[in-house]
Amino acid sequence: MARPAVSYRALALGADARAVGVIAGIYALLPLFAAVPLGRRTDHGRCAPLLPVGVALIATGCALSATAGSLAGMAAWSGVMGLGHLAFVIGAQSIVARQSTPAEQDRNFGHFTIGASLGQLIGPVAAGLVVSGHDGAMARTSAVALAVAAAVAACSVTALWRIEHRQRDGGAGPDAVAAGEARRVSVRAILATRGVGSGIFISLAVLSATDILTAYLPVVGEQRGIAPSVVGLLLSLRAAATIGCRLAITPMIRLLGRTALMAASCLGAALLCTGIALPLPAWALGVLLAGLGFCLGVGQPLSMTTVVQAAPDGAGSTALALRLTGNRLGQVAAPASAGVLAGLAGTAAPFVMLGGLLLLSAAIAVRPLRRPAAAPAPTAEPTPREERSPGRTGGPSGR
Repeated sequence: MARPAVSYRALALGADARAVGVIAGIYALLPLFAAVPLGRRTDHGRCAPLLPVGVALIATGCALSATAGSLAGMAAWSGVMGLGHLAFVIGAQSIVARQSTPAEQDRNFGHFTIGASLGQLIGPVAAGLVVSGHDGAMARTSAVALAVAAAVAACSVTALWRIEHRQRDGGAGPDAVAAGEARRVSVRAILATRGVGSGIFISLAVLSATDILTAYLPVVGEQRGIAPSVVGLLLSLRAAATIGCRLAITPMIRLLGRTALMAASCLGAALLCTGIALPLPAWALGVLLAGLGFCLGVGQPLSMTTVVQAAPDGAGSTALALRLTGNRLGQVAAPASAGVLAGLAGTAAPFVMLGGLLLLSAAIAVRPLRRPAAAPAPTAEPTPREERSPGRTGGPSGR
């Protein structure tokens, strides 16, 4: 709800397409420097404390964005929101990884990301309805939407109790050993591990597409005469298609395999994302966004599983944090690049750029399929090492 509301409030304060891109990029700037330390901390201890900290920062950023009277203020509080989102997601993803066996991770990460998609389904509709409530009063109505988003975020604290298994003894068990290993694994070694880098890049491309779509569709709607309420419905349609994809992710993996599924979804998303640049009517844009949402639904959960299973023992949370660092790097660079392109070539140009990025991610995803079958190289699939230690990210395994 907050992301499109931020764009509408920035437009009401006089922002152009370039300024909207900068504000969207600031959302990801602080997390660039905080992700790896938070991941290290999570590998060495519990995940759950990060969740209420993240909620508090998200709610604070939303509330103060509602009262900001300048674009600089909007950018600053957008950064606070982004830092809160990072803390929450590192903690939550680490809990899912720790409490799932390798065979369950594709399914459980798919279910976890359905939660985010449900928010992306409901939030933009709610924001669009609130912002559209009074013509000519976008500054006030977008502030109301942000205040409501802050209240909803704060309510999530009620669901954060007893969600992480605790060790029953204080001895140095497997988790303590894994934590010791995590201290010895450098960031460079994690990134050099086969499968980690490709998973990070695919996640970066998919999230950049989703993020710019959320930030720039309101701008496209304004230029094409599409009402904010309709833009909210279009964004929610994209999210609904993503939910449908993630509900079907397990049978699709059985049918195609993880590698082929990721490559095909990135290719489809590249073509559909480029299509947004065409001057389509609202109904055709809805059809295109539904297909795009389905294709984009694959990348996030499968890249989480790929990175976790490829990471060295005891460094799973740090690897997830590096994946999030890649995401945030994309969220800084992609909106900034999109803002420049939009200023030079119009608001359709960023979607062509995203199409190229997704096409590159499809080429990276398909590389394992082109390797000679005789080459005995390790894959991102579970190995005997992983089967022996399903909770190797440094915490309880959900026994």
